[in-house]
Amino acid sequence: MRIILVGQAAFAEKVLDGARARGHEVAAVYCPPDAGTRVDPVKARAQALGIPVRQHRSLRGPEVQREFADLGADLGVLAYVTQIVPQNVFETPRLGSICFHPSLLPLYRGGSAVNWQIIKGETETGVSVFWVDPGIDTGPILLQKKAAIRPTDTAGSLYYDTLFPLGVETVLESIDLVAAGQAPRLVQDESRATYDPLCRDEHAAVDWVRPAVEVLNLIRGCDPQPGAWVDFRGEKLRLYEPALVEGASASPGVVAAVGAEGLVVGAQGGVVRIKRVRLGDKKESAAELAARVGLKAGQAL
Repeated sequence: MRIILVGQAAFAEKVLDGARARGHEVAAVYCPPDAGTRVDPVKARAQALGIPVRQHRSLRGPEVQREFADLGADLGVLAYVTQIVPQNVFETPRLGSICFHPSLLPLYRGGSAVNWQIIKGETETGVSVFWVDPGIDTGPILLQKKAAIRPTDTAGSLYYDTLFPLGVETVLESIDLVAAGQAPRLVQDESRATYDPLCRDEHAAVDWVRPAVEVLNLIRGCDPQPGAWVDFRGEKLRLYEPALVEGASASPGVVAAVGAEGLVVGAQGGVVRIKRVRLGDKKESAAELAARVGLKAGQAL
C-alpha cells in the first residue's frame, strides 16, 4: 500500500521503518521545519532512503493539498503530529488518514494526554489509532491496546517505556488492517469523552495543602515537561522524580529533611520526596541545590 507519513521524531522514524519492512511504500514524509541545526530523526531516515521530505510551517496552504493529490497515496498516516492537518489534506488519500493517540479514546483527548492521565491518578492507559475527522481526536476507532501505568511512572517514562513501543506496534498493525480491507470504524462514545488542555505552567503549580498523593501525581505528570513548580525566592523551582515517604508527616510546604535521597516536603496527610530539581536552566539533585542555596529542614518551600 502507498502511504504518506506525517509526523516527527523517533516515533515517526520507527513507523517509517516498520511500514517499509511490512512491504508498504512510503511516498513522502511530512515533518515540521528544522529547529536550528537539529535534524529530525524521521527526516534524516527518509533522506537516507531516498524518500521525498516536505517541510511546511503550516499544512493549511493549498500547495499541501496539491502535493498530497499528486502523490496518489492510498492512506495518510499521522504518527506523532503536532501540526494541524486540515480536512482538505487528510481526506486526499484514497482511503483517508489514520492517526495515533496516546490514550484509550474517547478518554483524554487533547495534546497532553500522557500528562493528564498521570496527574489525575489513572492506573490504566493505552493507545488508540483512529480515522481522522474534522474534530480533535474524535474520529472512529480503528484499533486500541491497553497498558498499565506504573506507580513510579512519570510522563516521560510512561511515554518512552510503554506508549512509544506499543504505539508504533499499533500503528503498523493498523496499516496492515487497512491494506487487507479489514480495518473497523468504531464510532466513539461521546458520553464517555473527556478533553484536557495542553499542560502548561498554569496547571503545574504545586499546592502543598493538597493531599500528598495529588501532589505526587502532579509532579509525576509534569515530569519532564512542563515541570511542576513552586515559587522559590521569586523564581520557579521545578521538581522532578518524586516519591511518597511512607509513615512520615510534616506541615504542608515545610521541608522536613534534606539528604542524599532528596528533599522531603510536607503535604496534606503525608510527605513527598523530591530527588531532582531545576532552578533556572540547570537540572541538579535536590541535595546539591539545597547546599548551594542554603535550604534546610524547617524552612517553607
